[in-house]
Formats: sequence, structure tokens, C-alpha cells
Amino acid sequence: MRQVINLSKGWRFIQKNAGLPASLPSDWQEVDLPHTWNAVDGHDGNGSYDRGSYWYARSVPTPKQPLPGGRVYVEVLAAGQQATVYFNGQKVTYHEGGYSIFRADVTDLCVPEGENLLVINCSNEYKDSVYPQSADFTFYGGLYRGVNLISVPATHFDLDYHGGPGIQVTPTVCEKCGDGKFKIETFVTNPDPNFTVLYSVKDEDGVEVASGCRPAGDTAIELLVPDPFLWSPDDPYLYTVTATLQRRNEAYDELTVKAGVRSFSCDPDKGFILNGVPTPLRGVSRHQDRLYIGNALTADDHYEDAMIIKELGANTIRLAHYQHSQDFYDACDELGFVVWAEIPFISVFNKDPAAHENCVQQLTELIVQNYNHPSICFWGISNEILIGGISEKLVENHVELNALAHKLDPTRLTTIAQVSMTPIDSPMQHITDVVSYNHYFGWYGGKMEDNGPWLDNFHRVNPNICLGLSEYGCEGIITYHGPDPKCKDYSEEYQALYHEHMAKVLHDRPWIWSSHVWNMFDFGCAARNEGGVAGRNNKGLVTMDRKTKKDSYYIYKAYWNPEPMVHLCGKRYAQRAGETTVVKVYSNQPKVTLYLNGEPVGEQEADKVFAFTVALKDGFNILKAVAGDVCDTATLEKVEHEPDIYTLPEAKERAEGVTNWFKTAGSMDLTAPMEFPEGKWSVRDTLGDMAACPEAYAIVSKAVKLATNFDIKPGEGMWDMMKAMSPEKMMGLAAGLLPDGFLQTLNAQLIQIDKA
Repeated sequence: MRQVINLSKGWRFIQKNAGLPASLPSDWQEVDLPHTWNAVDGHDGNGSYDRGSYWYARSVPTPKQPLPGGRVYVEVLAAGQQATVYFNGQKVTYHEGGYSIFRADVTDLCVPEGENLLVINCSNEYKDSVYPQSADFTFYGGLYRGVNLISVPATHFDLDYHGGPGIQVTPTVCEKCGDGKFKIETFVTNPDPNFTVLYSVKDEDGVEVASGCRPAGDTAIELLVPDPFLWSPDDPYLYTVTATLQRRNEAYDELTVKAGVRSFSCDPDKGFILNGVPTPLRGVSRHQDRLYIGNALTADDHYEDAMIIKELGANTIRLAHYQHSQDFYDACDELGFVVWAEIPFISVFNKDPAAHENCVQQLTELIVQNYNHPSICFWGISNEILIGGISEKLVENHVELNALAHKLDPTRLTTIAQVSMTPIDSPMQHITDVVSYNHYFGWYGGKMEDNGPWLDNFHRVNPNICLGLSEYGCEGIITYHGPDPKCKDYSEEYQALYHEHMAKVLHDRPWIWSSHVWNMFDFGCAARNEGGVAGRNNKGLVTMDRKTKKDSYYIYKAYWNPEPMVHLCGKRYAQRAGETTVVKVYSNQPKVTLYLNGEPVGEQEADKVFAFTVALKDGFNILKAVAGDVCDTATLEKVEHEPDIYTLPEAKERAEGVTNWFKTAGSMDLTAPMEFPEGKWSVRDTLGDMAACPEAYAIVSKAVKLATNFDIKPGEGMWDMMKAMSPEKMMGLAAGLLPDGFLQTLNAQLIQIDKA
């Protein structure tokens, strides 16, 4: 029978490109897996992180083979971002892509008895043909998911096909009779007529409800399960499917997977339909890192994340922007999340055929390795790929990826996350089965009130396209507070206000097939430096250490979790000045009563958001919100002046900077059409081109900082994502945040400068 030996302990690691060792080094650092060398610098705010080529080594015993001809495999669960595996000094495999399983057969290199030297070189260095190439997150390096040694008999379930499990289970529901049909196929290496495959399907109580048998050389079978329990977010019922490779009266190999019976589709007017019932998907996106752990998460870490999302009441998760751990997909199966799984084809399109082949490889691995998860209903083929513009080759590559997804898995739908600027009549709207948009109206540009009308207009213009909202959100840093929250003040109050609006926008539009908050948790992005918290994207509903649920978390809990709840907002806005202050309460109950220092302030009937105006007494005050059988409390202090730390200094500086910007305009007519003289720089030139002219770039980088709050430097951070954009395009995205005439004044300065 198969042996899976976990190799998490006893590794040696060196954070330098030391080369292949001849024996197990005694002077390298001792580490256990999972491990990443970017656990701290990947998000500590120093502006960069170590992207290198480093080495792991471990001594491994040769597994005992009870039968002749057995095989031994090294299985790497993921290695960021490129990896080369050596066994007893010999290179056995090289893998590109930091998020999927890969294996190598090392049988012929094993010593007959004793210890072997396993060495893995991991690199998260930039490689032009490997995705992701540039994106708004840290590309952690290392063996961050673990390594196994697998021993199997000569005849076994396949281990060589794109890291797959060797079994494919497709449960469906018969439309006529309602019975469940389990189409099962296993893939056997070295079959002969002596071998058969025995199949068993058991329910959650362990009772066998179907079984069958096939020759090992022709294993496809369909089993009938009468009156199956259906998998859904409310009742994620899982069957256990076991395939046993049998030689006469002896089991040689065995595989077990969980399976769920469900049907699903999308309709432009009805949204997502699960098991015949319209079921709007409302949930979050998730990255796989934690504070000072990086992406080296344990199974318990993954499960805790899933439970925090379950408490929220979400029924869907977009797992961005790459293949996640099997531990997390398993949790999604068990807890009942509808999953969008995707590859890291993101932001920067590389025309190199080798880069396209890397997308093909990563999509193949994603689908083959995760086919059996009932939680997964959508394969995502790219994210914000039009940041650098559109081309025939880009469209062609997407068409090929979409066709590949359907070839590998005709049972699921394909999707895409469009960048906000993608025209609603773009050919990119007609490639995948459904589409979704990343919109940040109310943060990077426009007003939060623009979201609903934009969605409605798209639906009117494209009545046959199923539309989702794949990203939306804004930064929320729990240090910043104030009575009058505004966009770009980074306050917890503005983030909550924004999500109050967005939760209702989506609630009122059930035809939106899915929505995913960006993001569930704050996550690492070493290139970022805004809001006074460098190295991270702070749009999470929960902090990166998972310790604090921001107020915005609870507005979604009020909308999505039916369990009675009430939440007093502003607990971290603990010191307040003024004669009165507004106290907000979130609840899914129809009525809330607020008490101040034991005395009733008032009772309100409202939908999810309750706002009370309260006159605090000097010193400390106790608030209590009661909604039916649930309550919440907070302590606030009335002060003469609110702490300076509540206000982000750069928010004020940025506002003043925008005002001062117009001093350069002088008496120019800001209503006149912009001019674009030949041989002069203008707002229609790209940032990448202007970087060659220090004078022009100094002006445009200042404008970008004022418009977006991003510091952009050639060759650093998210430069590869932004270098193909023009100021005209960028300022278009920031429309609504900038006063009229801002772009005109920028152009007026640039056209004074000659192109070399």
C-alpha cells in the first residue's frame, strides 16, 4: 500500500546562493516546514524584500518496499516561485510557478538501504516567463507548504500527471429522476489483467450507498446514489469516494476523496443558481499570508481563516491570485463556500510565448489538482490584465486559456476579473462564461455612489452577460478616526461607511452573480507605503494578524449571517470631543435600543444601520446596545481635544498639495482644450517613457502621488504594473477625487518640456 511520509522536520536552510552541497550541511540554519525567508521582510515596511535563490537540504531514508518494483516520489506541495529538486546529487526536476504541487520519481537514485540527500533550490527572483510578474502582493519565497516522500508499488494510481491525485470524481443530479450519478475515473500506472479497481461511495454516516468494480486498464465507471443529499453553503453535505487498486485478494493502492452533489449555473437576470435555487453569491477575496508568518501557514491557520469567514456569513470566496493550499480548499468543501479559483495571470501581459505556456501549465495544474473539490464552481483565467492595454495576442491567449479550462473541465464555468477601465463593449467581455469587475469607486476614483449606476448601466447595455463584482474596497486603519469620515482619510469610519453603502448596493441587486470584498484580511505588499502603514494592503475587514475585526466586518455579518447580532461601532474611536457624537450600531434585528450610562437614549427601527446622536458626559461613558436577545457594549471618553494620532498627517498634506497644484496654472484657461504639440511631453505619454526624462518624470510622479497616493519609482514596487499607463488614463480612474483642471495643469507643465 501507498506510504506518504511527511518531511516537515529536520531541514537545513541557507539564505544565500550557496550551490548544491555534496552532503548534508552542518552549518546551515535548522528549519521546519512550512518555511519562507520573507516571513518578516515581505510586509515589514522596509520598501523591498529578499528575492533570491536559496537552498534547502534534508536527509531522507529510503522507504522499505515490501513488493518488488516499487516507486518512490518526492512531492513538493508548493515552492515559491521556481524550484529545482536534487536527489543524491542528481537534478530530478525543475518547476516554474510558486503555488501548485509537483513531483519527481527518485526511485532509481535511492540508495538500497540508508539515507539519501534531498536538496531543493527555491527562487523567488523575477523571471520574465513566469507569472505573477508584477502585482499588488508579495511573492514569498521558500518551501511554504511542505514536502512529502511517497512510496507506491509498481502498479499504482498515477502520480505523474501535473501533480494530480490520480482520481477524478464528477457527481451530477439526474434531471428526470433526481438520483445522483457519480462518474468516477482513476488513472493506473502499469496496469495488467490481474488488477481491478474497486469503488465505494459512503454517506456522512459511513454507510456505503454505491459500489462498483472495473478493470485497472479501463477504469471509468458511473455509480448511482438514490436520493442524494445536495451540497450547498447551508448544508455542505460530503460523500466519501474510495478507489482501491486490487490484485486478486490484496489491495495495492488506495485513494479517498470527498465529493459533493450539486448543480449550478448563472443567469444574467437571476444571478447564481445553485441546485435550482437563485442564490446570490456574497463574500470575500482572500490572500494566504499572515503577519510575520508570511505564506508559511499551517493547516490550523487555514482552517481558522475559513472559520472567520464562516462567522461573517459569506457564502463565497475568491481565492486570489493563485492556487491555494489543499487544506483551504478542503475547508471550503467542509464549511460550504462557493469558490472562484484562479491562476496568477495578473496585471502585466508578456507577449513571450514562454509566458503563455506558463499560464497554460499553471491553469492545467490548478484544474487537474483541484477537480474533485465540490466548493470550486469557477475557474478564473486572469486578473486586471488590461492595465497595460489590449492587443490581438492578449485576446487570443485568453481564448486559448478559456478553451483549455473547458477541455480539462467541462463541468465548471470560467470567469475573469476585469480592471475597472475595461470598456463595457470590450471583446474581453465575450471570452469567459461569466465576467466580473474590480471597481474601487469611492476609493481610487469617483464616489461610492457611482457603483450602483455603473452596474445598472452595464446590465442594460449587456443584458446577456452575467456580471459580478470581483473586487471592491478601501483602506481601513484602526488608528484613524473622526466624526466626518472622507475618502482617502484611511479611517476605520470611512471604511465602514463605504461598506455600509456597498452592502446595500449588492443586496438590492441579486442579479449580480457574485461579489467579493477586497479583502478579507490585510495582506503583505512590500511595495506599498500609504496610510502610515508601509508594506501592506490594509483593505482587509480583519487585520493581518487576525486579532482585530474592523467595524466593516460587522456590517456584512449583519447582512449575511442570519444569527441574531448587534455591534456597537467606533469602539477604537474611544476619545471624543464635542457636545454630541454619533454612535452607530449594526444589527440584523429590526429594532435597537441604546443605553448611555444605564439610561435609555432611544429606540430605533432601521435596516442594518442604526445611528444615535448622544451627548456624552465628561470622563468615561458606558454604552449598551440591545437588539432582542443580543447586546453589545462600549466605553467612550469625552475629551476636550481628540488625539492627534486619530488623523493621518498625509491626508491633510495631500489635500493641501492638490490646492497648491493649481498655483502653477496661473491665469491659464482650464476650460480650453488641452494641446499636444509634437516633440513635447504630454499626459498621453506613458509613465515608462517619461521615466527617461528626469524633468518630466519629477512633475508626473508628483501628480500621481497627489492623485492616487502612490509613490512610483522606476524599477521598484508596482512599476511594471503602472509603467504602460499614461497620466491621462490614470487620472481618468481617479475621476471624482480630483478637482476640475488637475489634468489640464499637468499637461500644461509637461508640454513645456522637449522630448530628447
